[in-house]
Amino acid sequence: MAQTCIPKFPVVKAPLHTELRKRVQAYFDEKGITSAGTANLFTKAIVMIAALIVVYLHLLFFTPIWYIAIAECVVMGGLVAGIGFNVMHDGSHGSFSTKKLVNKIAATSINMLGADHFMWNMKHNMIHHSFTNIDGVDDDIEIGVLMRMAPTQKRLRMHKFQHFYFWFLYMLLYVFWIFFTDYKKYFTQKIGNVPLKKMAVKDHITFWGVKLYHAVAFIILPIIAVGWLSWLIGFLVMTMVAGFALSIVFQLAHTVEHTAFPTANVDSNTMGDEFAIHQIKTTANFATKNRLISWLVGGLNFQIEHHLFPKISHVHYPAISNIVRAVCMEYQLQYIEYPTMRKAIGAHVRFLKDMGRYD
Repeated sequence: MAQTCIPKFPVVKAPLHTELRKRVQAYFDEKGITSAGTANLFTKAIVMIAALIVVYLHLLFFTPIWYIAIAECVVMGGLVAGIGFNVMHDGSHGSFSTKKLVNKIAATSINMLGADHFMWNMKHNMIHHSFTNIDGVDDDIEIGVLMRMAPTQKRLRMHKFQHFYFWFLYMLLYVFWIFFTDYKKYFTQKIGNVPLKKMAVKDHITFWGVKLYHAVAFIILPIIAVGWLSWLIGFLVMTMVAGFALSIVFQLAHTVEHTAFPTANVDSNTMGDEFAIHQIKTTANFATKNRLISWLVGGLNFQIEHHLFPKISHVHYPAISNIVRAVCMEYQLQYIEYPTMRKAIGAHVRFLKDMGRYD
């Protein structure tokens, strides 16, 4: 059964997280560098955002022949995901820069993509990072009746085929997010079973301002400029590319073979493992030697390091991964890692297949 209330983690005398922090901090002290982003990250952020604006304006005001337009919509979808991975994500965790204002600007880049930062911040930073893979609390594994993403979720007959149809469902993530789940969270004032923290007046204004801006920039103006049908085709291509990229990267981090889905003790509502061990058991890395993938997904293929050190920019994950791997060996913890993205996708497909066929 899923958790019905927010669980607690046990308090231990010598937490693994403390040891990890000590060793990682020693690395930064030895190198004489900060844990924030570097000049290369700032350059990448500027290039990605500028490219998105250029492609958008070119499609709107200099609409090319249909096959070039489709290609540009594919690129635009990739840029939406790329900005989310590389700019918004680090900014939301306060690791993009040493300056709070710069982090805030980077974090709110999600607003230019049509999603509300307040909702995402609570869903991702406060819930997912605290209660990873805990059914009933972690909203990232709550997809509804169409998919079974944890052993404690009810298995339906249709789930036998989920390892076939998940490709299409993942493509719908982005459009579903901006047109449904944001509104569901807003009006129910809950994320899954977890109550939303109280929204200030500025949060309400921002929410509706973002939705109005998105409707004007990505629906009304394009329809006026290129017509209804051309807009619909282009919009679907862009959102489906972005949706699949966003979905697959995050799913490969937690819903693959070997990752755990712990439940709390029924009587004490306490998890069996301390926080850091829980994060290691519920998280996986993939394609960490592939520099292109690491660059495109903002280091989120180093998901173990990210969950242990979310306030450290992803540009440092390749270096600190050696430290984390060594500590896991010392503590006899499995460091779950797939050498390529193809093998990670295979592990995800097999996981979905098992979830659909076995209780």
